Formats: sequence, C-alpha cells, structure tokens
Amino acid sequence: MATSRGAVFFMLAVSCVCSAVSHRDQQTWFEGIFLSSMCPINVSTSTLYGIMFDAGSTGTRIHVYTFVQKMPGQLPILEGEVFDSVKPGLSAFVDQPKQGAETVQGLLEVAKDSIPRSHWKKTPVVLKATAGLRLLPEHKAKALLFEVKEIFRKSPFLVPKDSVSIMDGSDEGILAWVTVNFLTGQLHDHRQETVGTLDLGGASTQITFLPQFEKTLEQTPRGYLTSFEMFNSTYKLYTHSYLGFGLKAARLATLGALETEGTDGHTFRSACLPRWLEAEWIFGGVKYQYGGNQEGEVGFDPCYAEVLRVVQGKLHQPEEVQRGSFYAFSYYYDRAVDTDMIDYEKGGILKVEDFERKAREVCDNLENFTSGSPFLCMDLSYITALLKDGFGFADSTVLQHIISWVY
Repeated sequence: MATSRGAVFFMLAVSCVCSAVSHRDQQTWFEGIFLSSMCPINVSTSTLYGIMFDAGSTGTRIHVYTFVQKMPGQLPILEGEVFDSVKPGLSAFVDQPKQGAETVQGLLEVAKDSIPRSHWKKTPVVLKATAGLRLLPEHKAKALLFEVKEIFRKSPFLVPKDSVSIMDGSDEGILAWVTVNFLTGQLHDHRQETVGTLDLGGASTQITFLPQFEKTLEQTPRGYLTSFEMFNSTYKLYTHSYLGFGLKAARLATLGALETEGTDGHTFRSACLPRWLEAEWIFGGVKYQYGGNQEGEVGFDPCYAEVLRVVQGKLHQPEEVQRGSFYAFSYYYDRAVDTDMIDYEKGGILKVEDFERKAREVCDNLENFTSGSPFLCMDLSYITALLKDGFGFADSTVLQHIISWVY
C-alpha cells in the first residue's frame, strides 16, 4: 500500500517541530518513519525542502516539498510540491536490485531541478516502501533497499540514518488517519469528533477509525488497537492493515482461486473479464496469462461470486463502522474517477451501494464497455465485496470526499 502525500507532508512538518506522539511501547510512533535528523539544520530558515519517495506496489513516486517557516517553533506551511512517478514499482525488480535502484536515480534528477543547489546538503531524502516490498522474501527486499541507499549516499542530499526502509502497515493507516483529520480540522481544539479512513493500495488495504463505543473496544481483536498522544490529547485508534488484500493482490487471488477448478493450460479465466480477452499481466515481477470465460458465464453475479471468495470471513467486521463517517482514497478514488462517479479534481461523496451499482453496469456490459483496464469489472466488484462483505459496511454508508492521496 502507498503512503499518502498528505501524510508525508504532515509528518515532515510535525517531525520538524518535535511534536510528541507515541504508541505501542511508548516509543515515538513515527520513529523509523521520520526521524529528528530529517529536520532542516536551521529551522529558522525561511524556506525548507524535503524529498519523500513513496515506493508502492504499483510504482515509485517522488514528492519534493517546499515549506515556509514563518516563525521558529511553529509548523512550517506547505508552499508547494513537485510530483513525479515511474512504473513499475521496486518489487518488480526483485531479481534486479541495481536496475530497480536506477529508477530512483532518475527521479532524484527531479529533486535536483526543483531545489536550489545551495539547499541540497540540508535537504533530507527518504524512501519508505510499503506492501509491495513486504510481500517479497526478506533477503530480496533488503537487497533492493541496499541499492537504493547506495543511490542516496552518492546524492548531494542529506541522508538520515534510517532513510530507506519498509513501513509497517499499521503506520500507513495511522498516518492517513492523522493527516485526514488534521487537514479537515477534526484534530483542532483537541476534538474527538473524527472521521475514519479507508486506503486501498495495490498489495494491501487499511482501515482506521476512532471507536466511540466501549463495545467496539471490547470486541476488537488484540493488535487492532493503538493508543497514542498528540496535541495533548490521547487517541485510541482501531487500525489494521490487511496484506494481500490490495486491489492487485486481490486480482491475483481471484484468478488463482479458479485454478483449482480448471483452467485452459496456464491461462487464468474469469467471469469478470470479456469473453474475447487474451492478455498478459505482470504483478510482483511475475507474468501471468489471463482471459475471459469463453464458454462459461460472465457478468456481475458470477464475477461477484469469484471475488467474494477472497474476502468473505477473512476480515474483522467492527459493527461501529456502519454508523461512522469515512474518507476513502487511493484505488477507491481511481476506480470512481475511471467510471465518472466522481470528479478527478474535486473528488466527491459516494455511498457503498454506488460502487455496486457501477459494478453491475460495467460487468453486465463487458462486451460493449470500453476502458483503459480490462480488470475494471473485477476491480469494482472487489471493492464492493471488500466494503460490504469484508469490512461489513452497509449499502447506505457514506464515503465522504473520496480523494486522491497517492497517484
């Protein structure tokens, strides 16, 4: 799953004024994510810069931030951002770590062009990898990160001690929750009226919210609750990251589940795909052959039955989510934009049932529906199943301001 741009901005800023936030074993909860060494050497400088690489499962993104420090000790104000990206992600170079690191080298040129040379040595550069690398064998993930660290070491920028690492899935959820609630004003004046967050990446998905009922706290599995202090208030969050339940991992799980029921050679076939389709798909550095059901059923109902096997009974369903307010982003946003359910620039507000309605429309017209992705029917059906049968949201649950945090 990918780190949100808003979260990156917020934590860069917060880390520079040394806000005290802690969880788990009373350690600084962003320790290992944004260290104090990331703070500019002279916080009284009027203009500050920060470079953040988000190494997700589908691509690597660079965010070059410009901050204005109006007064020492206050939060810097984000003045601007330069964004660029490359595909595929680092995990696609699982057996070519040097080649993978070269994609990062190319993006570093964007930073050089965006930051005055006089600031290079005091501008921190950090790369945080998410679920794409968490799915790899540990030694191969470390090899990739080592090569990236070598690229950073040779760069003219400030390289913190732990500048290259894999982010824990729970931290992804917490970062998104803090960012959304801070930017929407929910954390101002120490209020506890907050919104939950739903993040859907390529390899993992996160759900995070602040429980309001004691019953939720009592029935929540161990490890799903995290307490931390921020702005002189204590927050006890429900947060969990489901590795392998991101959108692209779910595609593979859906297709893979069909293999035991018979496939045409090594080609995975699905009711979620057009009958005529014969194609190749690369995920995690592996190439897969896939296609539509040439003789079997196609359409929403058989497709939904396929994706349902991926989520049904495998995710915890806190009852409270049916009454809560949630913001959704990443692939929730992408697929909503792809099907004109929300505006690309402004985002929008949808109900869970809107995803099912659009999934039916697309899946039941596979032969006539044109799209940039042959997986659109499967993706919309999976999102519907994830929200309803996975997390337990009601059809009428409102997903507020679905917004782009990642792409």
